[in-house]
Amino acid sequence: MINAWSQPPSRSPASRGRVRDEILADPRVVEDVVAAVHTRVPAYAALDDSRLPEVRAIAAWGVDRMLHLWATDGTLAPADLRRFRGIAAARAADGRPVQAVLRAYRVAATVITDEVAARGGDLTAADGFALARMLLTALDTLSEEMATAYAATTEDLAGDRDRAKRLLLDDLIAGRHASAGALTDRSARLGVHLPDPYCLLVAEPTTEGGPDISYEEAAKLLAALGDGGTPVSALSTVRGSRAVLLLPAAAVHRAPAALDERAWRACAITGEGLDRVAVAHRLAADALDTAPAHAHRPGRLLTDADAHVLALLAGHPAATAEHIAHLVLGPLTEPDQRHLLQALTAYIDAGSATAAARALHLHPQSLRYRLRRIHALTSRDARDPWQRLTLDVARTIGA
Repeated sequence: MINAWSQPPSRSPASRGRVRDEILADPRVVEDVVAAVHTRVPAYAALDDSRLPEVRAIAAWGVDRMLHLWATDGTLAPADLRRFRGIAAARAADGRPVQAVLRAYRVAATVITDEVAARGGDLTAADGFALARMLLTALDTLSEEMATAYAATTEDLAGDRDRAKRLLLDDLIAGRHASAGALTDRSARLGVHLPDPYCLLVAEPTTEGGPDISYEEAAKLLAALGDGGTPVSALSTVRGSRAVLLLPAAAVHRAPAALDERAWRACAITGEGLDRVAVAHRLAADALDTAPAHAHRPGRLLTDADAHVLALLAGHPAATAEHIAHLVLGPLTEPDQRHLLQALTAYIDAGSATAAARALHLHPQSLRYRLRRIHALTSRDARDPWQRLTLDVARTIGA
């Protein structure tokens, strides 16, 4: 860098323009910025692939604007400040700390400086000083603008607590949280203690073509499942024609009655961690999209097992065959329950308890008792067409 900027201190706009054009024409530069931010800023290290395109787009815009300001001796325009404020507001809504966002810009500035130095053989000391002055001024200005916008958005969200809680669940569903720490901080600001273990319940009316579910209806269902009042740790929102609830796993046993009262059906996912709420929502939504009508019965919800079997049948399994088999069969996969698995296999293959008993050299009543035990252990009745199919798939792939 010293060699590049050791020329007489005079301004060379043509050289700055050349360097700017070279950098902007090289797609590697933006990727280097994203990689540096991803590596050096902890809050960005946890971003999944769904969030990186947004980071990349902001990085590309930032590199373009900073280099333009340097090449033209310009300053941040009102449109630039509005965009920075919008970015800060979005980060306040998704829980990414403003300190991490500002550090990301400082990291990006170092990458830009290195790129300019690597290409600046004909730049002067004045060009180097101009770059440093522009970056320092821009970082100072955007820090103030973004911190103010971040604080204002945070205050607004805290003031409208119901909306803020819906936005929290919306962001969990979309996978928009940068880290567990950011999620914890955001929850604490709202006074929300996320349930762990949790149930993600996705519910919809059984009749198609009606109006979309309102936020109020989703909140009423949440209150019903909260045993008389909405618990602090429970959240609800709406996605199109469906209500989405995040509630303690223990509350799921109250869901069938509340749903039957409303003539709704639902899928409840309880086997995913808080870092996989987006996965849980996708499983539940896909299950409701693809489950046949006879899979829905009064007093019964679709569960993780149903959702995973449906995903497998649709050709995009979300888990291994062994895991799906265990979800459906539960204790039947254990060695001391092998006799029950044999009874299930015989019943499915033979088509009746009498024929299955004959094949196993059992009295029909003994076979029926084993079927009742299977129902008790798996919550699946082999006489029900849909539940028999899930049991059949599980014992087949788990064999």
